[in-house]
Amino acid sequence: MALTPLVLRVTHLQTRMKDAPMPAISMTPQEVSDYIAQAGRDAWVVPDVPDTTPRRKIEKVGVIGAGTMGGGISMNFATAGISVTILERQQEALDRGLKVVRGHYQRSADKGRFPVEEVDERMSRLNGTLSMDDFADCDLIIEAVFEDMDLKKQIFTDLDRIAKPGAILATNTSALNIDEIASVTKRPEDVIGLHFFSPANVMKLLEIVRADHTADDVIATSMDLAKTINKVATLVGVCPGFVGNRILFARQTQAQKLVYQGAMPWDVDAALNTFGFRMGPYQMSDLAGLDIGWKKGAKTANPIRDALCELDRRGQKTGAGYYDYDESRRPIPSDVTAKIIADVTGVEPGGAPGEAEIIATCIYPMINEGLKILEEKKAQRASDIDIVWLNGYGWPADKGGPMLYGDMVGAEAVLETMEKLGADDDRFAPCETLKRLARDGGRFIDVQPG
Repeated sequence: MALTPLVLRVTHLQTRMKDAPMPAISMTPQEVSDYIAQAGRDAWVVPDVPDTTPRRKIEKVGVIGAGTMGGGISMNFATAGISVTILERQQEALDRGLKVVRGHYQRSADKGRFPVEEVDERMSRLNGTLSMDDFADCDLIIEAVFEDMDLKKQIFTDLDRIAKPGAILATNTSALNIDEIASVTKRPEDVIGLHFFSPANVMKLLEIVRADHTADDVIATSMDLAKTINKVATLVGVCPGFVGNRILFARQTQAQKLVYQGAMPWDVDAALNTFGFRMGPYQMSDLAGLDIGWKKGAKTANPIRDALCELDRRGQKTGAGYYDYDESRRPIPSDVTAKIIADVTGVEPGGAPGEAEIIATCIYPMINEGLKILEEKKAQRASDIDIVWLNGYGWPADKGGPMLYGDMVGAEAVLETMEKLGADDDRFAPCETLKRLARDGGRFIDVQPG
């Protein structure tokens, strides 16, 4: 097979001065596009699960929860022609969830995305229930409740009793330990993570999370199913936050540290908007809702957020969060937020890091965390990390993903920033692979797991 120009170029760079650090590389838009396309194809390949692995038949799916996530997940299967049973605890919640799903379908049909008569056809594949016993004949059951380990373990204990032999038991958790969830069942080989991204009926990414005992045919079936429901899938391992959110946590932590150094939330967001993200961390928090995981009177690790929530500034949904919002939901820097930050941090206004420093402080820890994920064998390949961030988090396509961007800026630049950040917080100390790349050369995109 003929090598693409990108492969020829990278091969040439790799064979040149193997014992010397590699400089940053400049890539044309076409080369970046070629890389992303190849990375997308590679993500479907699971080297240790043969293509000949038998698949389990998935004709009926159960979904636990009819809220935002559960409803969105259900839509994927109904749209693909697969029957879905949705479980809720109360009829009111079930009716509300199904009404929201119908509304989504109706709006899509009104925009001409499919014939209007398909609305009823798709809805006919969705069956609501208040009894988990109705999952007894399901081939796949997906739990989509909020992030509470005790609740999820109770659900899986019940599923272990109710589900038929051979049914796949999946959790949509975004960060919790799936091995712990699987431990309450007598069939941990049937348990897998299917981490959909919100809104699940729109977002393309699906992190398929392999637990310690997940069977090969469960993995193979899940990968095939991702194609059936038109998702972009990556196979990842169990760790806090898996691949996408684990890297996001690193960025969020640094964004919060920057505010304690004198930056305002809108300074951080503006820098990351310049980098290419449509939304920065504080814009994203306001959209999601500041009260996720918070309750009145709570004292969390983010006292600025706590103070905003106590004032009922909980994001776009309340008309104010880190930002003020006008009637068109345009974010406006807030004097209220600025005063809260000054009161909490004690930092005088001014002296904030510049745009370039904010970008490096937020982005380079993501690259370092990606290398840690590879060291721990929680991703199959470096390019899978890029696929996760391109499809699930809005990473700017011209920068190829965190790992390819590491090659664009060079390991030495990333190392310099991480040594500075690590001196203040050892969670951000440069990992061994980063040190090696800066010392001996090599490419981020070629780093192998382990």
